[in-house]
Amino acid sequence: MSFLALAFMQRALVAALLSGVMSPAVGTYIVQRRLSLLGDGLGHVAIAGVGLALITGWAPTPVAIAVCVAGAVAIELARQSGRAPADVGLAILFYGGLATGVLMAGISGRGSGVLSQYLFGSLTTVSTSDVVVVAVMAVVIVTLCLGLAPQLFAVCADEDHARSQGLPVRALELCIVVMASVTVAVSMRTVGLLLVSAMMVVPVAAANNLVTGFHRALLTSMGMGLVVSAVGVIGSYYWNTASGATIVVSAIVVFMVSAPIGSWLTRRRSLRASDDPIVPIVRTTDGGPDPRCAMTRHDTADGGADGGGVPREDTDEDR
Repeated sequence: MSFLALAFMQRALVAALLSGVMSPAVGTYIVQRRLSLLGDGLGHVAIAGVGLALITGWAPTPVAIAVCVAGAVAIELARQSGRAPADVGLAILFYGGLATGVLMAGISGRGSGVLSQYLFGSLTTVSTSDVVVVAVMAVVIVTLCLGLAPQLFAVCADEDHARSQGLPVRALELCIVVMASVTVAVSMRTVGLLLVSAMMVVPVAAANNLVTGFHRALLTSMGMGLVVSAVGVIGSYYWNTASGATIVVSAIVVFMVSAPIGSWLTRRRSLRASDDPIVPIVRTTDGGPDPRCAMTRHDTADGGADGGGVPREDTDEDR
């Protein structure tokens, strides 16, 4: 029987593909800010949301999103105000969220064992409402990541420069952590709260090995996330393994393959650059260009410095 004939596999595959695109999109900015462990901290806060949902009987995904966003915003505001360093804030997210979630799961009478399906992902627990929530959040987050790419990149690269350009730095930083919080919470059914951070970092690192430029790396990482998510979900069905672990291991394999390929591409670019020397412009005694060297690499019709322009004719002034 094909895995697509099963309704739960259809839902799990759709949710995983959406998470696979969404996680690297946000992770690109997280890695740029050198906060690669932020996803782990947010995953632990989401555990507290799951514990709260077990007590109240509400749907786990919306509650996890709300709790995760609230915790991330509180820590980010404390960091911006200088009241808590970034590492202290992450420690609070790690330990406070995990302890609170386990405590609430025990109070609910379900025990901490019920949390395992949220920690490592479980294909059979993906419901239709989960897919709808993931789809809506994925559209919103990917749209923000692509639409606000120049502004978000400016903030991640240099806060002071972005502030001097009049960008709302604090609001953009909050936007990044909120998007990361939502991504972590909606991915808990497929990847799991303890492993979702890997999907925010590993595809981005693999893309950085292969391509240059921020936008190319962003799109490449999203494509890699899509592929490894599909491979992980299908592999977990046939190998009877946890979906989150299979997806992350697939991403790590892609990263390991990309490392030597990236080294080869870097050497190739260096060789091509060294084989393309700059041709100097020959000047005459009066300071003008020599008519015999009118067709030089830097002497083009558009006045640019690139050799792709059309050679210009000498003017009376040049002569």
